[in-house]
Amino acid sequence: MSTDIPETTSPDLSRVEVDIMQGAVVLEFGAGWCGYCQAAQPMIRKVFANNPSLRHLKIEDGKGKRLGRSFSVKLWPTLIFMRDGVEVSRVVRPTDELTIRQSLAKILPHIG
Repeated sequence: MSTDIPETTSPDLSRVEVDIMQGAVVLEFGAGWCGYCQAAQPMIRKVFANNPSLRHLKIEDGKGKRLGRSFSVKLWPTLIFMRDGVEVSRVVRPTDELTIRQSLAKILPHIG
């Protein structure tokens, strides 16, 4: 059985589409060329592993990208943890697994 998380790249989602999503969702704003984003990937994958109910959406962000602006994203990567369309927590430029795990526990209580 794979421990990979379901991950989808969704660059063109609207805020309305995000706000009506049900269940646990993590929006990961960043850019493929971003060094901070690349450095955070092993931590993110490790923490999100074995959580099949988690929906992880990687959003390519940048100038003119409205979704990131609607969430006031300023630095990459920014992880926004949502439950039933509501932001519950956010982690900006994660540097440790614990911080990510604590935010995940807020939307997936069985993690706690």
